[in-house]
Amino acid sequence: MQFDALVVGGSFAGLSAAMQLARARRSVCVVDAGAPRNRFAAAAHGFFGQDGVAPRTMIDQARAKLLAYPSVQFVAGTAQTAAADANGGFALALDSGQQLRARKLLLATGVQDVLPDIPGLRERWGASVLHCPYCHGYEFGGQALGVLYAVPGSAHHVQLIADWGPTTLFLNGHTDLDAATAAQLQAKGIAIEPAPLQGLEGPLPQLAGVRLTDGRLVPLDALFVAPTQRMGSSLAEQLGCAFDAGPMGPLIRTDASKLSSVPGVYAAGDAAQTAQNATLASADGVMAGVALHQSLVFGT
Repeated sequence: MQFDALVVGGSFAGLSAAMQLARARRSVCVVDAGAPRNRFAAAAHGFFGQDGVAPRTMIDQARAKLLAYPSVQFVAGTAQTAAADANGGFALALDSGQQLRARKLLLATGVQDVLPDIPGLRERWGASVLHCPYCHGYEFGGQALGVLYAVPGSAHHVQLIADWGPTTLFLNGHTDLDAATAAQLQAKGIAIEPAPLQGLEGPLPQLAGVRLTDGRLVPLDALFVAPTQRMGSSLAEQLGCAFDAGPMGPLIRTDASKLSSVPGVYAAGDAAQTAQNATLASADGVMAGVALHQSLVFGT
């Protein structure tokens, strides 16, 4: 069977895109490996009408609503290869060996966070080691907060975090923070700790403090980290999509309608936009789904 559209990725962006296509009465198949980026978080925050709901619950509810549309199918699995076919559409091969075909392809494959190699950090990711203060900062308001320095932009990051509570910038041995910026941060009450980190301590998944290589323990309730990112899938590269350099890693290049540089291939969500959270991923998916439907209508 050939679908009107294949959506690769069944999280916020992919499901939002598929809903637009389903409501346009188009046949759509969603391929999902079941590993959304925010699976490490107990709750999502700031999402319209869903504040505090577990991400998995939100996804399950969205899937159930989407399956109420007769033109929608779900396939569990990992899409391993994608290529244009002889009919002007696209062929997808899954890890199960299953082959799927569609007139258009929408990539909502997300990104993978590349976490710093610091003992005790990975085990706390999404609980007390965090990325987005707008998603999780409120729950740690007024408590001892830290920011791990990674790039010069971390000086901007730490000033945001300081709005939620007393904050320490951990340079972790970096020496490229200039004196003027350091003075500016200290004037705002932000402490600067230059020593390298030895590891994170406390009963998992909570954080009690950061152990430095000189033996000191700095008490801490949450550590904010801006990890680098890599593509969650190689499909865009296989198809020949162009990429742009994002602040934390590569992003699939798209135009305002979410069309990639490859005709017929759309991209949405964290893999295709700089600003990343659940709400923005969903909105990006809506835009991509609507644009893809219009391309089916007008033959573009």
